Amino acid sequence: MAHRATLYESLGGGKVRCTACARYCVVPSGSHGFCFVRKNEAGELVLLSYGRAAATQVDPVEKKPLSHFRPGTRVFSIGTVGCNWRCLYCQNAEISQEHEVSGRALSPQQAVDAAVRFDCAGVTFTYNEPTIFIEYALDVMREARARGLFANFVTNGYMTPEATRLLGPHLDAVSVDFKGSGEEGFLRKYVSAKGPEPIRSTMVDLRRRGVHVEVTDLIVPEVGESVEATRRLARWVRDELGPETPFHLLRFHPDYHMMEFPNTPIATLERLHAVVQSEGLEFVYLGNVWGHPLEHTYCPGCREVVVRRYGFTIQDWRLDEQNRCLACGHPIPFVGRLSPTYEPTFATPVR
Repeated sequence: MAHRATLYESLGGGKVRCTACARYCVVPSGSHGFCFVRKNEAGELVLLSYGRAAATQVDPVEKKPLSHFRPGTRVFSIGTVGCNWRCLYCQNAEISQEHEVSGRALSPQQAVDAAVRFDCAGVTFTYNEPTIFIEYALDVMREARARGLFANFVTNGYMTPEATRLLGPHLDAVSVDFKGSGEEGFLRKYVSAKGPEPIRSTMVDLRRRGVHVEVTDLIVPEVGESVEATRRLARWVRDELGPETPFHLLRFHPDYHMMEFPNTPIATLERLHAVVQSEGLEFVYLGNVWGHPLEHTYCPGCREVVVRRYGFTIQDWRLDEQNRCLACGHPIPFVGRLSPTYEPTFATPVR
């Protein structure tokens, strides 16, 4: 199902340069880029995974994680094979590190049909890095927008200006997943990326284009839990994206080639949460720690809980029709109101 790529340039001599991600792979004829799915066929770059879904699922939007975007809605999640990173702890390695193109046929129309059939409000590209299959994602996004659905990326942010320019008019929200607070040494050793600058540029550019941006930072114990690196990232987010930008500190669990590492201690996450908050970010969350009080949204004005959560479930909503705190009237920056069809569950106790 090879499909001609959009983001590339011819270099002569049969070579092409892919311009989808920040690697800018130069690909000789007959070879693949780093991601395995973008191939040079006789001087033309093609996407081998177009219309091939390796994973699909209906998820709450909060799982992405997007805590301030269209709360209480469901999304149709799509992933393919391949990736432009080599995370040694990848929980989706069976598809992201796959060298053979596989997956069931799923055209853009079929993807959106499924989203509508399962009562989803949007489509999400996740599980592997969506930038590498940007041409497929864009066609799904166009179909989704035509039928009243939103679209978002769960991404490592390792894109190019060419990619963000193409995505801007079609993307509604993005969750950008830093690893080890974006520290260059960590990125080189554990994910095979050169540094954080392309990620930062992507976030600024998408925000400038009107895309809702949330930041996640996976805290890997022992090798990616630097207080100073987390502080630098928090300051950068505050200064470049704004203090209202949601910031998620995620708990690591052992997987793939890093099975010898422990889960991130909750005390470590709590300590880094205090660091991020001390730098002026107003909405800082812990992820993968269900039942923790730092899953909730607190009003910056009066510190009351305005959204109470348990994992991906919203259990209480204390905002008025304009998303202002019911206790003090402080505006809380959510995109959209709580879905009118959302049915919260109170079956699981919260702390």
